[in-house]
Amino acid sequence: MPLPVRPMDVDHATLIYDGECGFCRQAVALVSKWDRERRVTLIPFQEQARVADAAPDVLRLLPGKRWLASVFALPGVLPVARRIYAWVARRRHCLVREVGER
Repeated sequence: MPLPVRPMDVDHATLIYDGECGFCRQAVALVSKWDRERRVTLIPFQEQARVADAAPDVLRLLPGKRWLASVFALPGVLPVARRIYAWVARRRHCLVREVGER
């Protein structure tokens, strides 16, 4: 029996995009133009701290993983998570290529 799904926040959304991609930037500009009520937060994934800070929120939504969100409240964990994310982000192209080759 599947677990009940909590409805998403229909009033606000976050769009994380590749800020180095011309097509993505044009699409985001269009979304921004259409979003007159400012209900969509636009974040390029290159903004490392903001994306890494989303991890606890994502974990809270995952059944069986909610407990991991509390780890981010421990002193020092968030700065370390930001550094790890920055390291991965700098190497994302080679990491993805390696995964795709397997």
